[in-house]
Order: sequence, then structure tokens, then C-alpha cells
Amino acid sequence: MLPTNSESSLTMVSAVCLDGAPVMLGRKSGFGALGKADAPHIIVTHCILHRHALATKTLPPKLAEVLKIVLECVNYVRTSALKHRIFSELCKKMGSEFEVLLYHSNVRWLSRGQVLNHVFAVRVELALCLQEHQHCHADCFKNSEFILILAYMADIFAALNHLNQKMQGGGVNIIEAEENLKAFQKKLPLWKRRTENDNFANFPLLDDCVSKIEDVPGIGDISVPAELKQAIATHFDELAKSLAGYFPTRESYPAWVRQPFTFSVETTDVNDEYLDEIIEIQQSQVQQQLFRTTTLSTFWCQQMVTYPVIAKKALEIFIPFVTTYLCEQSFSTMLDIKMKKRNRLSCENDMSAICQGEAAHF
Repeated sequence: MLPTNSESSLTMVSAVCLDGAPVMLGRKSGFGALGKADAPHIIVTHCILHRHALATKTLPPKLAEVLKIVLECVNYVRTSALKHRIFSELCKKMGSEFEVLLYHSNVRWLSRGQVLNHVFAVRVELALCLQEHQHCHADCFKNSEFILILAYMADIFAALNHLNQKMQGGGVNIIEAEENLKAFQKKLPLWKRRTENDNFANFPLLDDCVSKIEDVPGIGDISVPAELKQAIATHFDELAKSLAGYFPTRESYPAWVRQPFTFSVETTDVNDEYLDEIIEIQQSQVQQQLFRTTTLSTFWCQQMVTYPVIAKKALEIFIPFVTTYLCEQSFSTMLDIKMKKRNRLSCENDMSAICQGEAAHF
């Protein structure tokens, strides 16, 4: 939580990052609003990973129905200890890549991609298990279109998970995170055009389904029907629109912050107060070596003494937390220690900030 023992302690807080819960983002009664009431200088940001997770929830009806069926099948096996053990033994005997199915959880950012990947990998085993128990969805895994949609969703969510992981970590700054997001957003129209031309190179599982014969009985050579290609194209459009809504285009950051040694001073306003120190930094061999061997934020932190004007401007960009990653990581560590190592450990007071899903930058 934000320190509240004195007014002076609030001046030490420069930014807070919230996970997006209404109680935290409310304009009047939210955590950020209450914090800014006591300390107006605080920068409040919405976790970029949480926004990414919200933006990727959009699915066309055809794809959403397949996801619904997959989750029902997974829950059917997982909710029974006996069925789960039988399924695991079946996977072992058949030499499957995975021996268990994963539960889906909306609060876990990477959940959908991992669940779909596991299900696609053991789809033959899962189909046999469902047939043995005469499950209503057993025949779905013999349907070519169902398999194609499952393959596509496993691929696209694997790509979304990869993007999510690139934005995680304690050292990720806002410039790197937004660059990764912009790159992904620019890929979507390209993937759409390739898909319309029957080029599925960006989706290895789907491409494999199209180019090979499925081992599932009753399925021969597979081709992607026009209706399914349209559903995939629609998903690309909706995903692009959703990402644009959660990550609106903003004014680009000064080029010298990202690349101070390749920045051309001739291209900027001569009255810019930072030009003098930029020129000094560019002529320093020591600073060039430091820039090559350290992170961007660490580099600018180390310039505060020698080049305070330009360093302060650069650090204003890096101060806000991009994600609540450190908070989530600490919470996971606490759960591991308390639940598995020290059952009687009392740390509720120390971890109250994590329980509220916010991070304060001191």
C-alpha cells in the first residue's frame, strides 16, 4: 500500500501501477484517485499485461464455441480424480507429449494458450477418453473444422503468450513494452493477408494440419474452408481493434532517449535545452561503452551526476511501473513459502499491497 504514516512519506512515492480492478481505477473512489488526492504528483498507470489480457478476450462466435467445448472437455476429465488418472495412464501408454490437462483460469494471463496447446497435443488421447465415456463432445475431435479451429487458436494464443512474456520481468521499461506491442499490432494485417492467400506459415499447428493427413479416424486431407478463413480474418480485425482500444496511439518518445549515440542533433530544434548535454554524451567513449553494456534505464540513472538535465528528462519516462509483474512475483513467492515451506508464517500485513494488486514506486 501507499505509506500513510506521514505526509512526508507520500512525497517519496512517484508512481503506482494498478491491475485494473474497478475499485482501483475508479475516478473518484479508486485507489489511484485517493492516492493522487494526497499526493498529486503520483503517476497512476494501468498494468500493460492486464490490458493485454483484456484485449485478447475477443473471439468470433465460431471460435468462441470451440473454446467453450474444449474447456468443457477439460473440466470433464479434470473434475474426476479417477478419469484424470485413467487419462494420464492412457497418455503414458501412447507416448504423448503431455500426460495431464491444464485447468483454464481467467485470472492467469497465459492460461488459455497453455490449455489449448495441451489439448491439441493430446487430442487423439482425449477423443478416445471421451468416446469411452460416451461424452456428448466426443465426435467433435473427429470434425476437421473443429481440429482446424483448435489448431489456429493454439497458435494465435501461443503468439499472444509470447508477446505477454516479452513484456514481463523486472527490467522491462515502457518504451520496450510499447515497441513490442506496436510490432505485434502491425503483424496482424500481414497475417490476415497471408491467411486469405492460404499461407499459414505464421501458424505452425494449423499449417501442419493443412499439409498433412490427420491420424484421427475419419479425417483425411484437410483444407481450410472459406467460411473458416473468414472467421480467422474477422478475429484478426477484432483483435486489432481491441488492442487499439486498450493501447491508443500516443506521442512518440524523444529519439535520443532510446538511441542517444545515433541521434542526429541537426534534426531537432536548436533551442532544445537538451542538445548541449546530448553532444557531450555522444563524444564520450566511456559513456558509449557503458551504453553497450547496461540496460537503458540503468544507463540514464548513472548520468544523473554528470548530465543532470538530460538524465532527469529521460528518467521521467522510465519512472512509472509498466506492469504489476514484481507484485505478482512476490505474491507467488509468498504463497510458495507459506503454503509449502512454512505453514505458520504470518505475513499478511507485509504483503497487504500485493493482496490489493498494486505496486508503489519509491
